[in-house]
Order: sequence, then C-alpha cells, then structure tokens
Amino acid sequence: MQWTKQFRQAIGVLEQIESYGYEAYFVGGCVRDLLLRRHIGDIDIATSARPDVIREIFSKVIPVGLEHGTVIVRYEHHSYEVTTFRVDDEYTDQRHPDSVQFVTTIDQDLKRRDFTINALAMDKTGVIIDLFNGQEDIQKGIIRTVGNGYDRFKEDPLRIMRALRFSSQLGFSLNKHTLKAMQSVINELKSIAVERILQETAKFFAGAYIETGMNYFKVINVEQHLPVFKDNPAIMKRLPQPIKPLQSFGAVIAMLHFVEPAISIDTWAKKWKCSNRIKFEAESFIKALYYYERSGLDPWLVYGLHTTGYSDFVLLVNVLFDNRLSKQIVNKMAHSLPIHSSQALEINGTDLRLLFPDKRPGPWIGDTLKQIEKQVVTGHLNNNKNALKEWVKWNPHATD
Repeated sequence: MQWTKQFRQAIGVLEQIESYGYEAYFVGGCVRDLLLRRHIGDIDIATSARPDVIREIFSKVIPVGLEHGTVIVRYEHHSYEVTTFRVDDEYTDQRHPDSVQFVTTIDQDLKRRDFTINALAMDKTGVIIDLFNGQEDIQKGIIRTVGNGYDRFKEDPLRIMRALRFSSQLGFSLNKHTLKAMQSVINELKSIAVERILQETAKFFAGAYIETGMNYFKVINVEQHLPVFKDNPAIMKRLPQPIKPLQSFGAVIAMLHFVEPAISIDTWAKKWKCSNRIKFEAESFIKALYYYERSGLDPWLVYGLHTTGYSDFVLLVNVLFDNRLSKQIVNKMAHSLPIHSSQALEINGTDLRLLFPDKRPGPWIGDTLKQIEKQVVTGHLNNNKNALKEWVKWNPHATD
C-alpha cells in the first residue's frame, strides 16, 4: 500500500487506541480516495472504543456528536473524526437515525454505509476489509448501494444527490439497480433541508466529470425536485454544452442567471438559502460577465474579481461566449495591478474632507474614491497621495 503523508501521520491514532485493547480502522472515503490515488481530504476512523473511552485515551477530544458515537480527536496538530462502531435505527427524520446501537465489530458497522465504494475499512498495516466488493466497483468505476438500494435511499434521500455527486467527482457509472432505486425514491427529496441539498449540489457542479454526472441528473429528472429548477424546466435546455466544472456555487448561480436572466440572483440565493458569501460571489461573477461582454478583458474587470474566482470566471467566459480565454492571461493582468483593494489607496475620505472643508460629508466622498480607485487600477493615475490630491483638485466634477 502506497501510504500518503496524511495516513502516516494518522497511524499513531490507531496505534494508541489499539494499545488500550480496542480495534481501530481508517474508513470510508479516505480509503476509497487512497485506492483511487485522489487527493485525501479528511481521514475518518472507526473504532470499537466508545466515546467516553476515547476521551480517556486522548488528551484533546472535542465531543461533536456523542449521541451518534462521534468525537474529534486532536493528535499532533491534526484533527480526526473518530466514531464508535454502530448500527442505525429508523431514519424517521430522513437525516439522522432515531438512535444508534454501538456494536463491537467493524463488519456490522460497514453494513450500514451508503455505497460499496465507501464501505471500506483499512488497518494500520494497509489490510483492507471489503465485505461488499467495493474495491471491484472502484476498479470498474461503478456506484452501487450497500444492500437494498430502496432502503438506503429511503433512509436518507439525500443519498440520491450523493450518488450524483460521486458520479460527477469520480466519473463512475451508476449501477442499474441503484439508478432504479433512486428513481423510485426521488419524490422524497422534498423532505430534505435545502441547505443539505445545496452542499451536495455545489460539489456536483464542481466535479471533474460533471458531464457524466449531468447525464444521470437528466435521466432521473432530479431538476424537477430542486428549488427554482422545478418551476423553470427550460433552464436545463439552456445550460451550456459541454458543461464545465465550477468550483464556486456563486459561479453556478451566475451561469444559471446568465442563461435565464428572468430569474434573478436574489431569487436563486433565497430559494437555495445561500450564504451572503455565495450571493456576493454570484453578483461579482455576473457583473464581470456583463462587463466582459461589453468591454472585453481589462485591469478593472480583473480587479473586481476575487483571486479565487479567476478559474471559474475563465470557464464561464469560455462556455458562455465560446471564447478561448486563458487563466494565464488573467493571472498576468492580476499580478500587474497597481493595487488589489481600495484599502491600498493612498487617499481616503478624511483626506477628501480636508481638501473640501466647505462641502458637507455625503455620498460624494464614496463616489469620488471609487473614481480615483478606477483611475489608479487602469493606470491613468499613480497611487501617490500628492498626485491623487492634484487630480481631485483639477477634476472638480469628480466631487459633484
């Protein structure tokens, strides 16, 4: 087994638990991604030790979900989610089991998991426990439920979105029985909180194999059960082809608004219960797209984009305008910007009030600073306090 740095760092957690006479394994997505040689995110651990025992074994333990047997262990400056082996009771809220029963073997624990590719456990030596042929499904590129698909999706209908997300992220095909079970339970998505659907949908649109995932998205007509989409079926036909992965859900909303301007960004944000950050990102992207459509690429446009948005902006431009804009060009322009935020301006509101002591404070201050900001960013003014003051004096219209 080709260990990664993250796993080597985490082996000590398993060894410490085992030194007290308990079993411990790496489980779930981290094992799957190790086998796929993908980037490893969080490393999760399952153990026969109960939470109260884990709190005795380790000095730094955060009780994040004791009722479900889960704690966060801080070990050598890293965090690990450690969960006691368990089996789940009924899911009457279709999110969490009503109760859990702690069990003593990893086999019982793996049986409750959603998909075979996630129902994997690995010990500290790299030996993998695979009760449902998850490794074979990984090799074949198949997503298949553990046990009866209808039961798995009925327990938590969000697993429908998780299946689509894994297809988009991994490029895997959905097993035909799993796909049929998804279709039979899809109406239950209405019972799932929008915030949970948003998390999975954002990951779906960010998947490297979004086209594969989108094929299944359309096959089961999942859009008929999602906010905004369900009331505007034409949106699906207007999505750019081929669709490309977008890392920000704000970029996704901007794309959807661009192809259907009648649906405002505010509507998308409210219906999907987006954070203010996502809404702000969407507004920034759409503003940049309209600017690009009118004026092309220039320093003022790049200045208005957050650095993390460069890749998504380039993708949006290329799929919506059929262009061949490169991220390198945008990055080069960004690096050459004289300032990267308004805080870097060598003049501020106080300076303006001192320059014009007879003018009452008001919106003119912010408006003038915005004009100065644009002059500096576009290279028409040097960011020098004296030069900026002179420009304001000789351009009285700027303060009107």
